[in-house]
Amino acid sequence: MPSYDSTRGRFRLAENHLAVLRHRVDGEEVPPELAEADRELLEAGLTDQDGNLDLALSPLVSTLGAPVVVLHVEALGAHGTLHHGLTVGDGYVYSHESWPGSAESEYVRLEPAMLVWALARMVNLQGEETVEVASPVVEATMAVLDAGLDTLDGLHGLTAEEGVDRVTEALRGAGLTRKSQLGTLARLITGMRSSWRMTAAWKGHDEGTPATQVRGFAVWDCGPLGYWHRELPAEPILPGQVEDTTALKLVRVDAKEVWQLITDVLPATEEFAGLPEQGGGS
Repeated sequence: MPSYDSTRGRFRLAENHLAVLRHRVDGEEVPPELAEADRELLEAGLTDQDGNLDLALSPLVSTLGAPVVVLHVEALGAHGTLHHGLTVGDGYVYSHESWPGSAESEYVRLEPAMLVWALARMVNLQGEETVEVASPVVEATMAVLDAGLDTLDGLHGLTAEEGVDRVTEALRGAGLTRKSQLGTLARLITGMRSSWRMTAAWKGHDEGTPATQVRGFAVWDCGPLGYWHRELPAEPILPGQVEDTTALKLVRVDAKEVWQLITDVLPATEEFAGLPEQGGGS
């Protein structure tokens, strides 16, 4: 169910609720397939009998309807894939975070100065202590990585070391032979806490011509084994761009370096097609 917390100015809304709001703002009839979502918004007090939006919704709807910068975080963990992000508008900034098993995401208004902090919290960036690894750089192919990942479902009931040995054999069978990288990648795969990628898109320019610009990066969070920046294949990745022979390169980074990667993904003022009232800056 959609809801509103007036104490923190936050909303819980699903995609079908947002679709209803778009129809309402555009003065369109709500289609039958969205009737239930329309009813839920009415019961939550976010719309009235005539379909008018509650005033508290106006900044959020205007921001989502005319974004200046959109940041998307796709996070994969034990409970599947979650989608979070930020939308920077011409006057407001809103974050949204999803929860495993819930259709609704939480939308919260932010101060522009809190952009990097909010993104770091979305990916659970922590400055915890890490252990030594045999190789701080791992280079292989996507076929090698897939071979290692394909073994994960069969590791239940094995000890940690038995699991590492099983993955090591799969990696070796797929063609990874460098001992230090072989052992490191096997431990990264079995010890991965989550992996995520962050993408920013904005209304920029290409040699003076207005054009949507996109950039991003991806990180593995391997807990005590640290953070690993996936330099190759580089983000953003387009559908069909990655094949078995595509190069894989993982570089170990610390929390400060991840913070800098987050900062750098935000567009600087000169990268916009026109000067917005507010936006990210690196």
